[in-house]
Amino acid sequence: PDLLPTCNGEITTMSFLQDVVDILLQYVVKSFDRSTKVIDFHYPNELLQEYNWELADQPQTLEEILLNCRTTLKYAIKTGHPRYFNQLSTGLDMVGLAADWLTSAANTNMFTYEIAPVFVLLEYVTLRKMREMVGWPGGCGDGIFSPGGAISNMYAMLIARFKMFPEVKEKGMAAIPRLVAFTSEHSHFSVKKGAAALGIGTDSVVLIRCDERGKMIPSDLERRIVEAKQKGFVPFLVSATAGTTVYGAFDPLIAIADICKKYKIWMHVDGAWGGGLLMSRKHKWKLNGIERANSVTWNPHKMMGVPLQCSALLVREEGLMQSCNQMHASYLFQQDKHYDLSYDTGDKALQCGRHVDVFKLWLMWRAKGTTGFEAQIDKCLELAEYLYNKIKNREGYEMVFDGKPQHTNVCFWYLPPSLRGMEDSEERTSRLMKVAPVIKARMMEYGTTMVSYQPLGDKVNFFRMVISNPAATHQDIDFLIDEIERLGQDL
Repeated sequence: PDLLPTCNGEITTMSFLQDVVDILLQYVVKSFDRSTKVIDFHYPNELLQEYNWELADQPQTLEEILLNCRTTLKYAIKTGHPRYFNQLSTGLDMVGLAADWLTSAANTNMFTYEIAPVFVLLEYVTLRKMREMVGWPGGCGDGIFSPGGAISNMYAMLIARFKMFPEVKEKGMAAIPRLVAFTSEHSHFSVKKGAAALGIGTDSVVLIRCDERGKMIPSDLERRIVEAKQKGFVPFLVSATAGTTVYGAFDPLIAIADICKKYKIWMHVDGAWGGGLLMSRKHKWKLNGIERANSVTWNPHKMMGVPLQCSALLVREEGLMQSCNQMHASYLFQQDKHYDLSYDTGDKALQCGRHVDVFKLWLMWRAKGTTGFEAQIDKCLELAEYLYNKIKNREGYEMVFDGKPQHTNVCFWYLPPSLRGMEDSEERTSRLMKVAPVIKARMMEYGTTMVSYQPLGDKVNFFRMVISNPAATHQDIDFLIDEIERLGQDL
């Protein structure tokens, strides 16, 4: 109650916020200190019992509020720590953090130029620049920042459906034929999730076979499209993946574009994870053909290290998002305003309230330049190659697929000494299945590092090491390998 807007609340407010900033700065410095833990792990019931988290009728003192802030950060996972490898989004960028603070203080909504003038213009400039990097002439087209790659992929599906059957907007799914979408068996689950949400149904998403490296097989795609047409279904979208979640594979976009052109199907590229490689002259060849896509998902909050969340959907045809989504709400999008209404972008979004996500990316881009992002990305890919070279012939390691990884995903099994001489058998498989989860649990209890694991198809649990944090070094990779061996030696 003593803080602004209370009368004479300035001094209390300044000192409270100064204390909060001190807590945050200590946390930031700790995040990069390798002697600190990545995680102070407690089981959910322990954490619930150790502190009082309940909401009460009576206010607490500001001292208690600051204590709440400290406690929350004490148990937060240090996602900026150089040894946190658990997710596709890692690292903590200082300029991005500053931008996030500014965005929260400005606390505005992205729907109109009227209330978010600078942010709306920056979204316009940044999306155009991203479309230019995709390879669309002059950065033409449209786009939007959305709450994560899953929603960006859903937008693509929504717009592709509208392009083929505009009447679906008013009449709904009952008015149109049965639609079918195609994506690889290694693609992100959000493609099916979007089909479920849009009333297309998960059964209408056909999974295309992948080769042993996780890339979609174009001949199988064509076969399944022909099959769907023979059954009287209408193929309306192919979602190719540029950087799959587990293997980091890049689908052959040129071959897929040829097929989409031949059968007149919307081509979407889910580059949520791999889109960042467009910033690198050395690696962008992996996305050759992306310029032929109708839409692209690209998440700067992954490979480019922008704070969460920051995901862009880019669309080649201008005006399509607007006609697909607009509802002409007269209390928001008045047509008789005194400025250029094309900057009122809110009606092309599915959301009404929309967080400002662009400023973090824009400010980081200003601070680094394209070459800074390029150096950061090249470094992460070099670290992945270093890890691959280190373990490919090392005793006790087995690669999940042959050859140098295309992205920073390095997938491998660790074989404890007890499994190394064993013949391939059901017993060996069931024991190997348990190795990664036990090592991961021990890692979390010690708090030293975090790396992800999963099964895939007929392959039992393996480690998926991903690198997107420019703070990581060769020593951190060495540390991870030593740690896996230390924690798994006795299994």
